Parts: sequence; structure tokens; C-alpha cells
Amino acid sequence: MPHKDEFDLENVDGIGPKTAQMLQSKGIISARHLALFTPEELVDITDMTPDRAEKILRSARELVFGSRRALKGTELLKLSQDVPRLTTGVKSIDKLLGGGLEPKATYEFAGEFGTGKTQLCHQLAVTVQLPREKGGVGGACAYIDTEEAFSPSRIEAIAKRFGLDPQQALDNIYVIKVVNAADLEDRIKFDLVRLVEQNNVKLVIIDSIIALYRAEFKGRERLAERQQRLNYILDWLMRVAKVYGIYIVLTNQVIDVPLGYIEVKKPAGGNVLAHAVTHRLFLKKSREDLRVMEVLDSPRLPFKASAMFRITDKGVEDA
Repeated sequence: MPHKDEFDLENVDGIGPKTAQMLQSKGIISARHLALFTPEELVDITDMTPDRAEKILRSARELVFGSRRALKGTELLKLSQDVPRLTTGVKSIDKLLGGGLEPKATYEFAGEFGTGKTQLCHQLAVTVQLPREKGGVGGACAYIDTEEAFSPSRIEAIAKRFGLDPQQALDNIYVIKVVNAADLEDRIKFDLVRLVEQNNVKLVIIDSIIALYRAEFKGRERLAERQQRLNYILDWLMRVAKVYGIYIVLTNQVIDVPLGYIEVKKPAGGNVLAHAVTHRLFLKKSREDLRVMEVLDSPRLPFKASAMFRITDKGVEDA
């Protein structure tokens, strides 16, 4: 493991105490955090010239990533086999996902109200805290709540099921309430990174990713602007996931799309969201109290493969 001070800002070539202090005043806390930015973004929040910003960012990337090289397919296979999978706490869903959630990937749970999206998010906020031998990664969760859906009492019930102390489980979940899309973007670029670096956050949940954008960018005349802003924040989430090796989960709403004489449910967000997420999963109600998770799109999971589950007072369980 690198020394805890290795990624201090002053270890970046071209950054002295004065510049480090200025960057910290802007919310940039380390060389790893700095490496997430583009030159245009850094110029926008500081008084640096474009040339200086580009040089500093190149030095930050060299410090954080070292002398990067192309990897062979066999090396990537070995790396993928070594990464810890995060259990959902539901055997059928873990099997569907190839053993659980993988790091550096984005999972989208799309579906109508009441299909279990938020319930799964609450459960993952607990299972991420489990030790490796029980399917967790011993980490904390950052839960970005855009719809006032987070329930502490639900966390307590799920924690008891998995043998965790309910109060400790709640202490390991950092709930971020956001008021609008601009607030969401700022929180992801600054507050979220601070939690990942300083509070052992391994899982980031946004419930939901689309709600604020649909509410604020109304009408077809603002659709392009909405999609650009949505694409930007999704790109930032992927930057954070890649640099820090964390797990990303997003919930999404649905829209009705005419298909002949009927209407079908499709995830909101259009092509921007469809292309940005790694694994797109659709949740729907089945008979009685059962729910179904189905693969809509994934580079590794079989199309239309599905898993059945139920929602109980203990959380999400196998059917």
C-alpha cells in the first residue's frame, strides 16, 4: 500500500505550498482528486492558465497512475478474477450478476415505483459493510438521496438480518441530500471524493439519477441541455469509480414508449444513460409479492437473463 502522504498535492511537480493551499480552498484534497479533473475544469475553478493547468494535471496523473502501459488480455483476466465481488444478499441476483457487483462498474436499477429499486439500494448499503468472507468489502456507503427515500429504520431491520449492529450500520452510511442538479454535480465532484478518501466509502448509490434532471429541464427545447448535464455527471462518476476502485449503483425511473397499439416501459435518460452505465437491469413486478430483475444490456451478462426475488420486512430475499 502507498504511504498515506504519497498523494499529497505538494508531491505533484509544479505544485508548491501556495498552490496546494489554493487548490484545497477550492475543494481539491489530494493528487488523486486532482487527477480526476480536465484542464478546462481546473481553469474554470482556479486562476491558472491553460498551459499550467495541463502540465500540473499531467504530473498528477503520472504520480497517481505511474508509467502506464498496455495490458495483455491474460493480465486483465487475472485482474478481473482477483477483484472482490459485492453481494446483494440475494443468491439468485448474485448468480445473475456473475457473483455479485464488480468494482469500477456502474449498475443501473430501472423500474416502476414499488419494484424494489430503493429496497435493493438499502440492502447494498448494509452488505458493503460485511467482511470479505461474508460477501462484503468492509467499507462504508455514500447514499445520495434525491427523492427523500432513505429510511434509517429500514437499514436497522436489514442490518439485524445480516448480524450487524444497527447503529454501527447507520454510522457507516453517509446520506447526502441534494436540492437540485447543480448541487448533485458539486457533491459528486467534491464531497463524494472526500468521503471515498477519508471515510472508507466503497459503494456509491444515487437514488435516483434522473429525478432532478427530469424535473428541472422541462420541455423538448431543454432536452439537449439536460442530456449534456446528465452525461457530464455520469462521466464524473465513472472517473471516481476507475481511480478509487469503488462500486456505483444508480436507480432510474421509466417512461412509456408507444409500440404499435401498446405502450412499453423503458428506462428514462435516453441514449446518454444507456451508453454510460455498464450493466442495465430492469426490475418489474411478478405474481403476488414477487419481483423480477432482468438484464437489459451488459457487456458480460446474458441479455434477458433474469432472477426472481421478494421484498420482506427483513429486506430483499430469494423467492
